Amino acid sequence: MRETWAEDLTVLLDALPKHIVEAINEIAAEASVLEIVMDLGRVPEARFPNNQEFQLGNTEVGQEDLDYVASQIGKFNEDNRAGIERTLHRISAIRNRQGNVIGITCRVGRAVSGTMNIIRDIVESGKSILLVGHPGVGKTTMLREIARVLADDLKKRVVIVDTSNEIAGDGDIPHPAIGHARRMQVQSPQLQHRTMIEAVENHMPQVIIIDEIGTEMEAAAARTIAERGVQLVATAHGNTLENLIMNPTLSDLVGGIQSVTLGDREAHRRRTQKSILERKAPPTFDVLVEIQSWQQVAVHAEVARTVDTLLRGATPRPAIRHISPSGEIQEVENEQIPNEFKENETHRGNSKSNDRRSSKTADKSDDVKDIYPYGISRTNLESEIRTRGLPIRIVDRIEKADILLTTKQQFRKRTRTVTTAEEAGISLFVLRNNSRNQLDQALGKIAGIENDPDTAELAMKETEDAVERILNGEDEIRLTPQDQWIRRLQHELAGRYNLKSKSFGREPERKVHLSND
Repeated sequence: MRETWAEDLTVLLDALPKHIVEAINEIAAEASVLEIVMDLGRVPEARFPNNQEFQLGNTEVGQEDLDYVASQIGKFNEDNRAGIERTLHRISAIRNRQGNVIGITCRVGRAVSGTMNIIRDIVESGKSILLVGHPGVGKTTMLREIARVLADDLKKRVVIVDTSNEIAGDGDIPHPAIGHARRMQVQSPQLQHRTMIEAVENHMPQVIIIDEIGTEMEAAAARTIAERGVQLVATAHGNTLENLIMNPTLSDLVGGIQSVTLGDREAHRRRTQKSILERKAPPTFDVLVEIQSWQQVAVHAEVARTVDTLLRGATPRPAIRHISPSGEIQEVENEQIPNEFKENETHRGNSKSNDRRSSKTADKSDDVKDIYPYGISRTNLESEIRTRGLPIRIVDRIEKADILLTTKQQFRKRTRTVTTAEEAGISLFVLRNNSRNQLDQALGKIAGIENDPDTAELAMKETEDAVERILNGEDEIRLTPQDQWIRRLQHELAGRYNLKSKSFGREPERKVHLSND
């Protein structure tokens, strides 16, 4: 597979203007490049992991450069995408009002073996799986590997619905990376849902693979496929399961949402308002996997239960699977990840995966505050707690809380919840409003953290200076001890420059070490 990838990269470079290829060779980073961007009248750029970008030379892109690339590749389709036959590279065009190509993005396609090992047991179980994650995190790469394993190793009849030829490459002969899986091309992106149904009706698959479910008709077609007993493995637009629930177009993939009005007695029993949200139907997919990085995923093993949990206002607890430096796959519950597991790992700028790992232990301790939010945005609350790694836990009943967190507007109403908290001796923390800034300050005070902007600014200035020194040749620099929140920012900054960063020591002397290897 590695030799095939090297040959594929050569084919892509052959389709680019000579001055761009020379500039790529100068930075000696062909193997890790993600995209090459060419816009008319601008210097071309190469994009790399961790959001790094480099200009390729000093020559601006001319119309002749764009025309040259267009002449070396396949024809652009309705979705303004093209490819190079029997490769996985994707070339996308930007057009002006007259339809002329004035920009090109060359996405480097990769066939990487072993990317699906982290969820192989789920794939082999026969359950329908939905993959989500931010663009560029590796959803399509994992989907391609899943197709090969199911077709070659498990000997199943696999059909890939390949709308933009991104899974199996351009041309009529699919790329060998999909193994013996069959590929159905889609005549137009608007007809993907029809091809999905056609695959089931005409070719008797045991598994159907789909990339980028993005419309209501495609979501309906996916449900039809799942109801016929076919294993469905697909990706969808969104980073998390919560994103899908809030997306009216795709919420049917996880069961859909409907508003239900409860009777007075039932609402009192549930301790909720009379009008609530509930799941409308069984989910199309049994399992949802949030791909957070190449080394880490969050697995919602029972989508129905997770959706019900979210709609009740509670926090779901997906299993976090992580590939250790030794290659071992480890699994822990999201609320049982010890601090050493979260931060002693090597960081290379994956801030989203770092955020997802920032949770506290499930066991109650004196340092953990249980809060009950009333009239407060629970989504913002959970996000702030998770991002900053605060020792705060959200509870679903006022009786379990140490603190009632509410707004001045709710407090003045003197509702049953407020009076119950006062009678039980539960502390009240009242915000002026439901803004993110007010919430951030309140959580810092509840957790006993003083958000000193001067401390953070000095720490980040120290980190910037250290990064510059390492880029200029120093081997390793140890930064001043900081709290967990500032250390997270330091890891993210190091990752932007593709530097290695680790945390060492015990609190309160825990510090970040930066190095170049």
